[in-house]
Amino acid sequence: MAERIGFIGLGIMGRPMARNLIKAGHELVVHSRSQGPVDDLVAEAKGAAIAAGSPREVAAQTTTIITMLPDSPDVRAVVFGANGLLEEVGEGHLLVDMSTIAPATAIEVADALAAKGASALDAPVSGGDKGAIAGTLSIMVGGAEADVERARPLFEAMGTTIVHVGGPGAGQVVKACNQIVVAVAYAGLSEALVLGTKAGVEPEKILQVLGGGLANSRVLEMRGPTMIKHEFTPGFRIKLHRKDLNIALNAGREEGVPLAVTALVSQLFETAHATGRGELDHSALLAVIEDAAGVGRRTE
Repeated sequence: MAERIGFIGLGIMGRPMARNLIKAGHELVVHSRSQGPVDDLVAEAKGAAIAAGSPREVAAQTTTIITMLPDSPDVRAVVFGANGLLEEVGEGHLLVDMSTIAPATAIEVADALAAKGASALDAPVSGGDKGAIAGTLSIMVGGAEADVERARPLFEAMGTTIVHVGGPGAGQVVKACNQIVVAVAYAGLSEALVLGTKAGVEPEKILQVLGGGLANSRVLEMRGPTMIKHEFTPGFRIKLHRKDLNIALNAGREEGVPLAVTALVSQLFETAHATGRGELDHSALLAVIEDAAGVGRRTE
């Protein structure tokens, strides 16, 4: 029989990830900051998911716990806060944090759990809401090899690319690298679309040509068509990618690595956030470039 799993954080990414664990045969004990998503999942799971009132309650009913939360303070609250995981975990517990947070926070959490006889993995993901729904996420994992193998069946229910990248914190370092590349890709695609359309070329033709050559990318394939329609329903919000770029820039400073391009693109995300677009999908970076070019919604 499949293991009973704790799952904390049922947002845009967490809810479909939890659904895929249920499809794989796992019973879940779920908790989230908002009660609505918990009630919805419990209702649709038809007995395969039960609600818990706090992170501590989740840990009391399970030995493997997955967290999928927005930021480092959220993870720290779930682990260290009142009725947090740390009050309940002990020998045999494994925390798999799939949030995107600062590497230093991931190491702090791993050290705190180790002091209680428990283990932790930092396992952030890439692939957006579509990858979470399809179960095709890319998962980069930091932690001990034995813990990675213990969690592998769970990873396989949620993703197709699972790579053990190093010790505690390494998963978050690789996620920062991923977010740099994705942000730069969105900035480049946005500039290309605005330049081409302002010069009078149909945006569909631009995507067709870019998609057939070296300029093709997953960003172009997954978001290009929605960008030219100005469909910015969030799969991953501007405000969260902004946060991730700050994590990357801080890591660059700590490691002594200049990230000049990342710093420039991060300012475009700052502009998007400052102009009220923080809740939109990160592909809405296009609108920032349109504003700068004085073309409004020309790409549509």
